[in-house]
Amino acid sequence: MSTTDQIKDTVTTSDVVLFMKGTKEMPQCGFSSRVAGVLNYMGVEYADVNVLADEGIRQGIKDYSDWPTIPQLYVKGEFVGGCDIITEMTLSGELDQLFETNGIQFNKDAAEKIRAANG
Repeated sequence: MSTTDQIKDTVTTSDVVLFMKGTKEMPQCGFSSRVAGVLNYMGVEYADVNVLADEGIRQGIKDYSDWPTIPQLYVKGEFVGGCDIITEMTLSGELDQLFETNGIQFNKDAAEKIRAANG
């Protein structure tokens, strides 16, 4: 299976996927830590892909999305964005709407607490 096929399979078989440096339990960079922290705090079930474990995936995901940085969040097979976009979407409530529209379970109270703490 090619790297592109492997990435496509990953993003289409899990509802929410985060390509990141490290794992959701142990992020290896601040940007990955921020996005994983938001998803973890909001109770979102997601697959994490550690790009540091596979150089092919690390470069392949950048080519796949045509996005130059890690982390990268996918919801229902669609690229959502990186750290800055996810942070903005969390604070504006757009991430809640995206999850609701796609039937992704999350803790709305936790999302509200994030906004209140950063308001």
